[in-house]
Amino acid sequence: MSIVVYVWILLCLAAAFVWSPTAAHFIGQSSRIVFFHVPMAWIATLAFLLSGWHSLRYLNTRNLTHDRKAKVAVRQGLLFALLATVTGSIFAKVMWGAFWNWDPREISITMLLFIYAAYLVLRSAVDDPVRRAHLAAVYACFAFVAMPFFVFIIPRVYFSLHPDTLLNARGKIEMQGRILATFLGSLAGFTGLFTLLYRLECRLEEILYAEGESA
Repeated sequence: MSIVVYVWILLCLAAAFVWSPTAAHFIGQSSRIVFFHVPMAWIATLAFLLSGWHSLRYLNTRNLTHDRKAKVAVRQGLLFALLATVTGSIFAKVMWGAFWNWDPREISITMLLFIYAAYLVLRSAVDDPVRRAHLAAVYACFAFVAMPFFVFIIPRVYFSLHPDTLLNARGKIEMQGRILATFLGSLAGFTGLFTLLYRLECRLEEILYAEGESA
Protein backbone atom coordinates (compact mmCIF):
# COMPACT_ATOMS: atom_id res chain seq x y z
CA MET A 1 0.00 0.00 0.00
CA SER A 2 2.81 2.43 0.85
CA ILE A 3 4.29 2.18 -2.66
CA VAL A 4 0.90 2.95 -4.17
CA VAL A 5 0.50 6.01 -1.97
CA TYR A 6 3.99 7.33 -2.76
CA VAL A 7 3.47 6.89 -6.50
CA TRP A 8 0.03 8.50 -6.23
CA ILE A 9 1.52 11.52 -4.44
CA LEU A 10 4.20 11.88 -7.14
CA LEU A 11 1.51 11.77 -9.83
CA CYS A 12 -0.47 14.42 -7.94
CA LEU A 13 2.61 16.65 -7.81
CA ALA A 14 3.12 16.25 -11.53
CA ALA A 15 -0.54 16.97 -12.22
CA ALA A 16 -0.56 20.00 -9.93
CA PHE A 17 2.40 21.68 -11.61
CA VAL A 18 2.27 20.35 -15.18
CA TRP A 19 -1.06 18.84 -16.23
CA SER A 20 -3.54 21.12 -14.49
CA PRO A 21 -4.05 24.63 -15.85
CA THR A 22 -4.16 27.68 -13.59
CA ALA A 23 -7.62 28.75 -12.44
CA ALA A 24 -9.31 31.93 -13.57
CA HIS A 25 -9.46 34.97 -11.25
CA PHE A 26 -6.30 33.92 -9.40
CA ILE A 27 -3.03 35.84 -9.54
CA GLY A 28 -0.26 34.06 -11.43
CA GLN A 29 0.26 30.46 -10.34
CA SER A 30 -1.39 30.94 -6.92
CA SER A 31 -4.31 28.62 -7.69
CA ARG A 32 -1.95 25.63 -7.63
CA ILE A 33 -1.54 25.96 -3.88
CA VAL A 34 -5.16 24.80 -3.52
CA PHE A 35 -4.02 21.27 -4.43
CA PHE A 36 -1.98 21.19 -1.20
CA HIS A 37 -3.60 23.70 1.15
CA VAL A 38 -7.12 22.25 1.09
CA PRO A 39 -6.04 18.57 1.48
CA MET A 40 -3.84 19.59 4.43
CA ALA A 41 -6.77 21.36 6.08
CA TRP A 42 -8.97 18.32 5.39
CA ILE A 43 -6.43 15.95 6.97
CA ALA A 44 -6.13 18.21 10.04
CA THR A 45 -9.93 18.09 10.43
CA LEU A 46 -9.96 14.31 9.94
CA ALA A 47 -7.19 13.83 12.51
CA PHE A 48 -8.96 15.99 15.10
CA LEU A 49 -12.20 14.08 14.56
CA LEU A 50 -10.25 10.84 14.98
CA SER A 51 -8.79 12.08 18.26
CA GLY A 52 -12.29 12.80 19.53
CA TRP A 53 -13.49 9.35 18.51
CA HIS A 54 -10.65 7.56 20.30
CA SER A 55 -11.09 9.80 23.35
CA LEU A 56 -14.73 8.76 23.54
CA ARG A 57 -13.67 5.14 23.15
CA TYR A 58 -11.18 5.54 25.98
CA LEU A 59 -13.80 7.01 28.33
CA ASN A 60 -16.07 4.10 27.48
CA THR A 61 -13.50 1.28 27.74
CA ARG A 62 -10.61 2.72 29.82
CA ASN A 63 -8.30 1.06 27.31
CA LEU A 64 -5.07 3.07 27.13
CA THR A 65 -4.59 2.04 23.49
CA HIS A 66 -7.33 4.52 22.57
CA ASP A 67 -5.57 7.21 24.59
CA ARG A 68 -2.37 6.66 22.62
CA LYS A 69 -4.24 6.70 19.32
CA ALA A 70 -5.96 9.96 20.30
CA LYS A 71 -2.59 11.50 21.16
CA VAL A 72 -1.11 10.47 17.81
CA ALA A 73 -4.12 11.89 15.97
CA VAL A 74 -3.73 15.25 17.72
CA ARG A 75 -0.01 15.43 16.97
CA GLN A 76 -0.54 14.70 13.30
CA GLY A 77 -3.57 16.99 13.15
CA LEU A 78 -1.44 19.84 14.50
CA LEU A 79 1.24 19.12 11.91
CA PHE A 80 -1.21 19.27 9.01
CA ALA A 81 -3.03 22.27 10.49
CA LEU A 82 0.27 24.12 10.72
CA LEU A 83 1.10 23.22 7.10
CA ALA A 84 -2.37 24.39 6.04
CA THR A 85 -1.82 27.66 7.90
CA VAL A 86 1.56 28.25 6.24
CA THR A 87 0.29 27.46 2.73
CA GLY A 88 -2.81 29.57 3.36
CA SER A 89 -0.63 32.49 4.46
CA ILE A 90 1.45 32.22 1.28
CA PHE A 91 -1.75 32.24 -0.78
CA ALA A 92 -3.04 35.27 1.18
CA LYS A 93 0.18 37.18 0.53
CA VAL A 94 -0.08 36.61 -3.21
CA MET A 95 -3.82 37.25 -3.52
CA TRP A 96 -4.53 39.85 -0.84
CA GLY A 97 -1.14 41.44 -0.22
CA ALA A 98 -0.54 40.27 3.36
CA PHE A 99 0.19 36.99 5.11
CA TRP A 100 -2.52 37.77 7.71
CA ASN A 101 -5.84 39.45 6.84
CA TRP A 102 -8.06 38.61 9.84
CA ASP A 103 -10.10 36.40 7.57
CA PRO A 104 -12.54 34.10 9.46
CA ARG A 105 -10.79 31.00 8.12
CA GLU A 106 -7.40 32.28 9.26
CA ILE A 107 -8.78 32.98 12.72
CA SER A 108 -10.56 29.61 12.90
CA ILE A 109 -7.53 27.49 12.07
CA THR A 110 -5.38 29.53 14.46
CA MET A 111 -7.88 28.89 17.24
CA LEU A 112 -7.76 25.17 16.46
CA LEU A 113 -3.96 25.24 16.67
CA PHE A 114 -4.16 26.78 20.14
CA ILE A 115 -6.90 24.41 21.31
CA TYR A 116 -5.09 21.24 20.30
CA ALA A 117 -1.66 22.51 21.32
CA ALA A 118 -3.18 22.98 24.79
CA TYR A 119 -4.16 19.29 24.68
CA LEU A 120 -0.50 18.30 24.39
CA VAL A 121 0.48 20.79 27.11
CA LEU A 122 -2.14 19.24 29.39
CA ARG A 123 -0.74 15.77 28.76
CA SER A 124 2.81 16.88 29.52
CA ALA A 125 1.69 18.42 32.84
CA VAL A 126 0.28 15.15 34.30
CA ASP A 127 2.60 12.29 35.24
CA ASP A 128 0.12 9.57 36.20
CA PRO A 129 -0.79 7.77 32.94
CA VAL A 130 -4.37 6.90 33.94
CA ARG A 131 -5.19 10.37 35.23
CA ARG A 132 -3.47 11.91 32.20
CA ALA A 133 -5.48 9.74 29.82
CA HIS A 134 -8.76 10.64 31.56
CA LEU A 135 -8.13 14.40 31.61
CA ALA A 136 -6.87 14.39 28.02
CA ALA A 137 -9.90 12.40 26.83
CA VAL A 138 -12.35 14.78 28.51
CA TYR A 139 -10.54 17.78 27.03
CA ALA A 140 -10.45 16.17 23.57
CA CYS A 141 -14.20 15.53 23.75
CA PHE A 142 -14.86 19.22 24.41
CA ALA A 143 -12.50 20.11 21.56
CA PHE A 144 -14.33 17.55 19.40
CA VAL A 145 -17.60 19.44 19.97
CA ALA A 146 -16.02 22.87 19.36
CA MET A 147 -14.01 21.91 16.28
CA PRO A 148 -16.89 21.76 13.74
CA PHE A 149 -17.95 25.23 14.92
CA PHE A 150 -14.55 26.66 13.97
CA VAL A 151 -14.22 24.66 10.75
CA PHE A 152 -17.70 24.79 9.24
CA ILE A 153 -19.77 27.52 10.91
CA ILE A 154 -17.63 30.61 11.60
CA PRO A 155 -16.17 30.79 8.06
CA ARG A 156 -19.69 30.75 6.60
CA VAL A 157 -21.38 33.12 9.03
CA TYR A 158 -19.00 36.02 8.42
CA PHE A 159 -17.76 37.54 5.18
CA SER A 160 -14.63 35.79 3.98
CA LEU A 161 -12.05 36.58 1.33
CA HIS A 162 -11.43 32.86 1.05
CA PRO A 163 -12.63 31.39 -2.29
CA ASP A 164 -15.26 28.62 -2.21
CA THR A 165 -14.96 26.97 -5.59
CA LEU A 166 -15.90 23.44 -4.51
CA LEU A 167 -18.40 23.85 -1.66
CA ASN A 168 -20.26 27.13 -1.85
CA ALA A 169 -23.64 28.75 -1.18
CA ARG A 170 -24.63 28.34 -4.83
CA GLY A 171 -24.35 24.57 -4.57
CA LYS A 172 -22.10 24.37 -7.63
CA ILE A 173 -18.67 22.93 -8.28
CA GLU A 174 -16.78 25.79 -9.90
CA MET A 175 -13.67 23.97 -11.04
CA GLN A 176 -12.58 23.20 -14.57
CA GLY A 177 -12.32 19.47 -15.35
CA ARG A 178 -8.55 18.93 -15.06
CA ILE A 179 -8.34 21.18 -12.01
CA LEU A 180 -11.12 19.23 -10.29
CA ALA A 181 -9.53 15.87 -11.19
CA THR A 182 -6.17 17.00 -9.78
CA PHE A 183 -7.82 18.39 -6.66
CA LEU A 184 -9.75 15.20 -5.93
CA GLY A 185 -6.67 13.10 -6.66
CA SER A 186 -4.69 15.21 -4.21
CA LEU A 187 -7.36 14.79 -1.55
CA ALA A 188 -7.20 11.02 -2.00
CA GLY A 189 -3.39 11.03 -1.99
CA PHE A 190 -3.09 13.07 1.19
CA THR A 191 -5.70 10.89 2.87
CA GLY A 192 -3.67 7.80 1.99
CA LEU A 193 -0.48 9.48 3.22
CA PHE A 194 -2.13 10.38 6.53
CA THR A 195 -3.37 6.79 6.91
CA LEU A 196 0.17 5.47 6.49
CA LEU A 197 1.71 8.02 8.86
CA TYR A 198 -1.00 7.49 11.46
CA ARG A 199 -0.66 3.71 11.47
CA LEU A 200 3.13 3.97 11.59
CA GLU A 201 3.14 6.32 14.58
CA CYS A 202 0.49 4.29 16.41
CA ARG A 203 2.64 1.19 15.92
CA LEU A 204 5.65 3.08 17.28
CA GLU A 205 3.64 4.21 20.31
CA GLU A 206 2.66 0.61 21.05
CA ILE A 207 6.30 -0.52 20.82
CA LEU A 208 7.46 2.24 23.17
CA TYR A 209 4.63 1.42 25.59
CA ALA A 210 5.54 -2.29 25.58
CA GLU A 211 9.20 -1.48 26.20
CA GLY A 212 8.25 0.80 29.09
CA GLU A 213 6.11 -1.91 30.63
CA SER A 214 8.87 -4.50 30.41
CA ALA A 215 11.56 -2.19 31.80
